[in-house]
Amino acid sequence: MGEFMELYESWAGYKPVSAVALSEAKIKTTLDLLTNARKVPTHRWRYELQEAITTPDFPNLFGQVLDRQLLGRYVAVKPEWRAYIPTGTLPDFRVAQLHKVQGNDTRLGRVAEKAEYPLAPMAEAFYTRQLFKYGRQFDISWEALINDALGAMSDIEERFVEAALLTEAWEATGLYCSAAGPNVGLFGAPIADVDAQNVTNVGALPLSITNLETTLGLMAAQTDVNGRPLGIRGVHLVVAPARELRARQILTSAFSQQVDTTGGANAVAPVYLPLPTTNVLPQMGLQLHVDPNLPIMDVSGNGNGTWYLFAQPQGSAAKWGQMDFLAGHTSPEICMKASNKVSTGGGAVSPFDGDFETDDVFYRVRHCLGGSRFDPRYAYAQVSAL
Repeated sequence: MGEFMELYESWAGYKPVSAVALSEAKIKTTLDLLTNARKVPTHRWRYELQEAITTPDFPNLFGQVLDRQLLGRYVAVKPEWRAYIPTGTLPDFRVAQLHKVQGNDTRLGRVAEKAEYPLAPMAEAFYTRQLFKYGRQFDISWEALINDALGAMSDIEERFVEAALLTEAWEATGLYCSAAGPNVGLFGAPIADVDAQNVTNVGALPLSITNLETTLGLMAAQTDVNGRPLGIRGVHLVVAPARELRARQILTSAFSQQVDTTGGANAVAPVYLPLPTTNVLPQMGLQLHVDPNLPIMDVSGNGNGTWYLFAQPQGSAAKWGQMDFLAGHTSPEICMKASNKVSTGGGAVSPFDGDFETDDVFYRVRHCLGGSRFDPRYAYAQVSAL
């Protein structure tokens, strides 16, 4: 039993489904057969499928069709998080460094006649980046394939795409959110950046026109290690689904209400009157993003009310975070396990005949990605239950 479980859980014997080069004509013929493009009667279509399964080329042909459908569906979907989180690639799974050079960008000093030019102090720090491997294996019984004429596999690429996209979205949300609220690896009051400067980028203001204006001002006032204002502009507003309507009202309202606290010149007591004022936020170009994972990941009780502002990247290190993918493997990939059977005559057995122990047909999906947090100045979070 132990040997069986070891073999069952092992990935030995897997190979990429697209590893064998096959003609486009054969791939098209296979796709037409799988989708019954010729509209032949059901009994004939099932017979042709059963006959095709027994051919040596069919597993590779079927795998390439599945791989292409997976890639096509994956590329066609544009996840919301990609609009406010930059993406990149890494060559391997080792920890990589994103260097942040400081110095030589301050105001120039006056140089006296015949005096030497002063040397500017330089300092260097770095953020870290790393990839991780995600995936799962699944199996389909030989009997299911026979009985269902591959119907059991008809939506597998959709399930793969959904699983890959859900994984990406969850990891992306985890860059700035956690079970306790805004991720402490990015937000703090204060939090220390790699340049050793303390940065405050979290507050407790509920989402409103006034508080959004205040937060934009706080981001714009962030400074570098030399005290120079960076002029960071918040562009991406991220909220939970429960605050979508409020956020849209804020970003599309023509007017806001301001209160005049000066009172009349002859008033015994100040008179406070609401005054309609133009709401300039729609002119700021802010983009609204709704993250459905926020109230699921944040179980602090503020998951629905906490909102985030992110700036547009301004350079290699001038960004709050990034999602990386393995170079050459930026989309999910399918692998199929070769059968460990041999016929009594010594010939190879089709993978669609399943393995020796259980007759199961095994597939595996793999996706390599990783998220990293960088400069906290380019993000701001406001924690609120309202």
